Amino acid sequence: MNETRVSRTDPGRDGTTWRGGEAPELPRPRGIAGWWRVIRRGLPAILVLLAGVILILPMRGIEKLFHGPRRPWSGPHVQLVCRLVLLCIGLRWRREGRALRGPGAIVANHSSWLDILTMNAALPVFFVSKAEVRGWPGVNILTAVTNTHFVIRDPKFARAQAEEFAARIRAGHRLLFFPEGTSTDGRRVLPFKPTLFQGFLDPELPGDLAIQPMSVAYHAPAESDPRFYGWWGDMALADHLLAVLSAPRQGHVEVMLHPPVPVAGENRKTLAAKTREAVLNGLDAALIGVDNRA
Repeated sequence: MNETRVSRTDPGRDGTTWRGGEAPELPRPRGIAGWWRVIRRGLPAILVLLAGVILILPMRGIEKLFHGPRRPWSGPHVQLVCRLVLLCIGLRWRREGRALRGPGAIVANHSSWLDILTMNAALPVFFVSKAEVRGWPGVNILTAVTNTHFVIRDPKFARAQAEEFAARIRAGHRLLFFPEGTSTDGRRVLPFKPTLFQGFLDPELPGDLAIQPMSVAYHAPAESDPRFYGWWGDMALADHLLAVLSAPRQGHVEVMLHPPVPVAGENRKTLAAKTREAVLNGLDAALIGVDNRA
């Protein structure tokens, strides 16, 4: 058994006292076999990403001529790139549930840099992230490919960013938020920040707007720490990347799409509470399900 059940009543589970915990020691590539796995998985993944970036630049130019701000071609292109990268890494994934139809956005729990790949593999999305991520080496390539929507946490930019957010929703972009505000070890769902839901209440947005909760559960390789895929706190990206690429065997990921929550009649606090409950229930079900099968 490589998963451990975590009770909903655990104070760390609901995020009220958790502050990151003690991160597990990341395994280093061992010997020639370990480094060979890094090369065998990492090099094809890098080549796929580079090819994806090169191809998407002219694609977006042509796409803009025919479709304006919409992304009917580049969205599926990014989805294919992310699926191929996961295939190169050897990380299996599966999706449950139906994607939101009509205008809306997605909110999900946040566990790792791998979320960029796994969530986009499940369905075409456009991430919303803090502006600092734009400068992170390695991750900035992924954000460029996925056309990430960056926000600056400064009140003086709030109005302009809300208008940009509304324009992307009207253009049919499926924006994905991480309302926890940070990544975790993948074993919990922190409280959702209600302020992040204020943008959904803008009167410029469609009246039938809905928010779809998404739960993403990472299942570690056999005999590994259950938090193996979680990337949080002071973990170095390079160290975590090497640990994932050098693993003798990979685990798998479950992406669960839950029924959308209509925005009409809600406020930011109720939206945060309802969507978090759905995400938390989905994560619990996935982790407990693996426990019962083990």
